[in-house]
Amino acid sequence: MAEKTSRSSGDVAGAPVILSNEPGSFAWGVLAKRHPALIQQVRDTFPYGRRQHEALDALLDEITNGVIEPLAPGEHDRERWADWGQEHFGRSWYDAPFLWAESYFYRRLLGAVGYFGTGPWQGVDPFAPFKRAELRGEAVEEELRALDALASAPADERAAALLHASLWGNRADLGFRVSAGEPAAGDAAASVLVADDSALLWQLLPVGGSSTVAVVADNAGRELIPDLILIDHLLQQRHAEQVVLHLKPYPYYVSDAMTADVVDCLRRLTEAPGKASAIGGRLWKAMAAGSLGVRTHPFFCAPLPYEDMPEDLRGEFESATLTLLKGDLNYRRLVGDQLWDATASFADLTSYFPGAVAALRTLKSDVMVGLEQEALDGLERSGAAWRTSGTHALVQVRR
Repeated sequence: MAEKTSRSSGDVAGAPVILSNEPGSFAWGVLAKRHPALIQQVRDTFPYGRRQHEALDALLDEITNGVIEPLAPGEHDRERWADWGQEHFGRSWYDAPFLWAESYFYRRLLGAVGYFGTGPWQGVDPFAPFKRAELRGEAVEEELRALDALASAPADERAAALLHASLWGNRADLGFRVSAGEPAAGDAAASVLVADDSALLWQLLPVGGSSTVAVVADNAGRELIPDLILIDHLLQQRHAEQVVLHLKPYPYYVSDAMTADVVDCLRRLTEAPGKASAIGGRLWKAMAAGSLGVRTHPFFCAPLPYEDMPEDLRGEFESATLTLLKGDLNYRRLVGDQLWDATASFADLTSYFPGAVAALRTLKSDVMVGLEQEALDGLERSGAAWRTSGTHALVQVRR
């Protein structure tokens, strides 16, 4: 079951850290089903050699039958992971904190396929084919065509539509689909916002206010496209003078966005007809001019909450008018991957964060805070798996 943590924020007591050792739980399903399925998908997608196949076999055996092993001697980040994982090595994967176990699995998967090595597979993203296939899919085509009709809408209506597109774009999370299939409710109208601080978000970004916005990306492909379109709107409508897009430095959680994925998305936009092409062209120029910047940081691939962020990253967020965190993983790291009471204060749990922060998240894990009791009661009475199915979402803001 869950282990206790000493963390507290404000007058909100610490809550149990989420583990994966309860059969049938969401976290258990990720380790028991999703991770083995992903190993097979990666194996089938590339013509790896014997060395990679043997390493993948060993990883599969370890996560299903063995205990957590440290990185091999000579790995460039062995000491860092030794520090992060000293309490977990030699234990079952299911008994380690869920956030840590997921992160370490992806690090080990990259190691198995030679991503960090010196051979021919160095730097080859094992998830790139999944991301590119999605980016070229019909769903993206339809969404880009919809921009033409949206262009004639009033600015405030466009802003709301683009914010929601960025929010719900997270449904395309490839890792979520590996084991779960498409979300049960394919219609956005059937989905529910469990919390909506959109009005406060826009209040923090007045037109002409010389704001700087930090956007911490989550997934590539079908989610990153609407993120970039929202960024274009912020710049075009002068809600922001500068946007800094924070990305993963290497492949992570199947579909997480790196610089290469931003480039792929910009090319996808510029090659599209109509308004999408104009947006792509503006963003391309914005990067050259510096009004749209990109950053990477090793911390974005660390198994740690944002409360433990290093000082240089803290300084980046402190200088922003608003930091916008996309997706479920960023939310887990923002409030702590713990079994909080769902009515615990979002503001209290994020009080450590340097500056105003907003979370745009489609719910795909058990962590939940900031709900009104009445709303929580209604969700629980529904009998739906609202925390993990991807059919509910939230916009939460702390100024």
